[in-house]
Amino acid sequence: MKDKPPQISKEKQRLLSRINRLSGQVDAVQRSVTEDDECADILMLLAAIRGGVNSLMAEILEDHIRLHIMHPDRRTETPEEMTEDLIGLVRAYLK
Repeated sequence: MKDKPPQISKEKQRLLSRINRLSGQVDAVQRSVTEDDECADILMLLAAIRGGVNSLMAEILEDHIRLHIMHPDRRTETPEEMTEDLIGLVRAYLK
């Protein structure tokens, strides 16, 4: 009997697809630099990566809020600790 691969939720699949796209974009930047492409073209690729990373960060931050803050039964920290954690995450996100 073959081992079944672990099931991955649709939400996790969506996040992994975003990460794979970002990886492809980073590879494109590496190729562009190697091939001495125009700086403006490389900057456009980098801007796309930044947008993709920001979008991924927002999605994961949203999931964190929904999973850990909105479901008190899953909490392992006090509300004060969770508040400080969330503030730290938002500050890191906004940098």
